Amino acid sequence: MTYKFNHLLILGANSDIAEQVAYQAAKERIALTLSGRNFEKLKALQSDIQAKHEVTVYIRKFDAGKINEHQSFYDGLDEKPDAVLCAFGILGDQKLAEKDESWQNIIQTNFTGAVSILSIIANDFEKRKHGFIAGISSVAGDRGRQSNYFYGAAKAGFTTFLSGLRNRMQHCNVSVLTVKPGFVKTKMIDGLETPGP
Repeated sequence: MTYKFNHLLILGANSDIAEQVAYQAAKERIALTLSGRNFEKLKALQSDIQAKHEVTVYIRKFDAGKINEHQSFYDGLDEKPDAVLCAFGILGDQKLAEKDESWQNIIQTNFTGAVSILSIIANDFEKRKHGFIAGISSVAGDRGRQSNYFYGAAKAGFTTFLSGLRNRMQHCNVSVLTVKPGFVKTKMIDGLETPGP
């Protein structure tokens, strides 16, 4: 099935995968709203994309952890998207999270924050009876591993959320895609021992 859309909102646009998606979308003349915590980096990305492609690119500050600001973030967008990519996430420090409360940030970012903003967007898409939602989950959620089970637990929850959302949205012309990569050479896993290509 081919999904045709005109305006893509990328949540977590500073991630390596999201940046590549942004360039590909711009190449295909799809307008963009790039959002994330590092506004300076977003401005640089906006400038580079606009220099290479004649396409509209908006930028907005977005923090997955600030759930009470998610509705106002979405309401304040310059233009409502008809597609969204949820690409934010943190691996966190498993060993540290076993000893303190930093596990909360791993769960909040990878699961609770994603559920919050995508629920808001899904409600809008449902009313409009059109849209495409993609979320980057992970194979880490397929089973618990001692090296990253807080991250894996959050991604397992996110995968299940997207599955349920897909089932709900199939009746209103809204498609939901779960992307489950394995190891990808990005800054998220810098310094980690990983399998070969």
